[in-house]
Amino acid sequence: MKLTKFAHACVVLEKDGSKIVLDPGTFTPDAKDAVSGATAVLITHEHFDHFDDALLATALDTDRGLRVFGPQAVLDKLGSHDGRVQAVKAGDALTVDGFNVTIHGEQHAAIHADIPLVDNLGYLIDETVFHPGDSYFVPRAAVDTLLLPTSGPWTKLGDAVEYVRAIKPRQMIQIHELMLSDLGQNSTRTFLANLTGIEETLLLPGQSINL
Repeated sequence: MKLTKFAHACVVLEKDGSKIVLDPGTFTPDAKDAVSGATAVLITHEHFDHFDDALLATALDTDRGLRVFGPQAVLDKLGSHDGRVQAVKAGDALTVDGFNVTIHGEQHAAIHADIPLVDNLGYLIDETVFHPGDSYFVPRAAVDTLLLPTSGPWTKLGDAVEYVRAIKPRQMIQIHELMLSDLGQNSTRTFLANLTGIEETLLLPGQSINL
């Protein structure tokens, strides 16, 4: 399986000629390219930096084979598109064009008491790579490759360290990075390596890694 990093929270997974996309949002300038040719899009939660509803509405109209999965709010915003948009929840399992997907977690991490929590789902793909969305939820499953959010109003370095220690992945790849400068990203990488013993991989948008 090949993972290609796009800006912020968006990644593309490909294998055996199939392609799925996670969290193409408005902070991802080339989200349209990411979605083009995909079998399915998985959305962790409704925030605009993870879910560009206008882009996906157009993509669903253009590509009649495209499917979108996410929490209920995604279905509410997009409509069903003849059943091709489906609401999913924690505990569900999907098979999407050869990819096996299990769904974990419940809510977005707290930002502030005055900001309501929204539903947030984490996706474990092929029992290998886990995208947690905006949450430090620990799935009850082994995770080989953790996609680790490193910036945002809800993140905290100490919590991220404990999260990595709890999951114990073989490797971690940075996502959700746009609120950190290059210096901040590398500083975070150093702290994580020193405190967890796992080197974080920093991929530039467009770069890929084989999992």
